[in-house]
Amino acid sequence: MPDWLTHMEPHWAWLSLGVLLAAAEIVMPGFFLIWLGAAAIVTGVIAWVVPIAVPAQLGIFAILSFVALYAARKWLRDNPITSADPQLNQRAGRLVGEILTVTRAIEDGRGRARVGDGEWPVRGPDAAEGTKVRVVSADGGVLVVEAA
Repeated sequence: MPDWLTHMEPHWAWLSLGVLLAAAEIVMPGFFLIWLGAAAIVTGVIAWVVPIAVPAQLGIFAILSFVALYAARKWLRDNPITSADPQLNQRAGRLVGEILTVTRAIEDGRGRARVGDGEWPVRGPDAAEGTKVRVVSADGGVLVVEAA
């Protein structure tokens, strides 16, 4: 082990660990590592101000980690994060209300309709090719339509 590492003050190790965990949260977002990083930074500050043994520092870190994770989980449960655009990654859901042109006649409830420069499978009442239909919902990758 390098000499500088064996003589490093424990508070610098805690502060470094806290910064690394916060940086890891940016790389792998999950809203978990940031709380462990905060606990490590607070442990480092406590170890810097009050000289305590490493086992006590580990205990403080464990307690602070538990408290931080519990408090964050409770806060997120009480204040859920809502998306400004809940249909962001649901292309079929975004098409609800659109008027489409049937490209392959809807027979026995199944057919195809033009969406932009492509075609999507549709399900709905029988309709001839060229008929205009309105998307009322999406069932996976199949659009549910009605006569427009």
